Amino acid sequence: MTTQNTPEFGRTWFNALDETGSSDTGSLLTGEITLQGTSAALAAIVPDKDSEYPRARHGEVGLKESLDLVAWVKSLKDPQQPIVLLIDVPSQAYGYIEELFGINFALATSVHALAQARLEGHPIISLIVGKAISGAFLATGLQSNRIVALDHEGVQVQVMSKKAAARITQRTIEELDKAAESVPAMAFDGASFATLGAVAEVITAVDPLQPGPEDLNVARACLTRALEDIQEDSNRDLSSRLDSAAARDSRKLSRQVREVVNAQW
Repeated sequence: MTTQNTPEFGRTWFNALDETGSSDTGSLLTGEITLQGTSAALAAIVPDKDSEYPRARHGEVGLKESLDLVAWVKSLKDPQQPIVLLIDVPSQAYGYIEELFGINFALATSVHALAQARLEGHPIISLIVGKAISGAFLATGLQSNRIVALDHEGVQVQVMSKKAAARITQRTIEELDKAAESVPAMAFDGASFATLGAVAEVITAVDPLQPGPEDLNVARACLTRALEDIQEDSNRDLSSRLDSAAARDSRKLSRQVREVVNAQW
């Protein structure tokens, strides 16, 4: 869970990249960014200190965040408009209210909306600027055609928080960090995640807390390259992650298992 002292990377980068001067309040910020001379839809889920849902006050993705994202995606009138999602989400919302009213269904609905948008022609790019943890990342950024990420210590990618992973595996955090040195899939840092092949490009040497004009130019250039790559690829699925050079090196056994299973089917 985040605290008041935790940097809001999602809000920072949304405010820096948005070209509409959006005055959105709440946990879903929406605007636009120009890439390749084309207006791309821009969105970020951020902490909402005034939310009626306590977990959303810390940036977790809950019922309202998921369904608001679905409504926004479905509201886009141009079926070919690119979508850029800024990712800084510490977790899905594990609150009592969320569990009672179907957080699993809400998250699945946003996954479906983004997957459907991708398959129907929206080029979708996720830019990881902070945390990308648990169901929150599954419901927001993982359905993108391409994932790009900033390179700084605040970027974390995993299926659960480090404390939760320690409890589940009955190990100390120090033991988890040691294991991650040889098993990248167990690591939390963005660089280790990139070695698994899912990240199209890592953006280095930028200020994550106060991005200046040059930082933003670097980010826009990276997003433009990702968009061009999507447009040159006839596939709308996510096979690029398994076929990337990094995945061919680090996920040899995963690829072999898939080949065996596909051959049997």
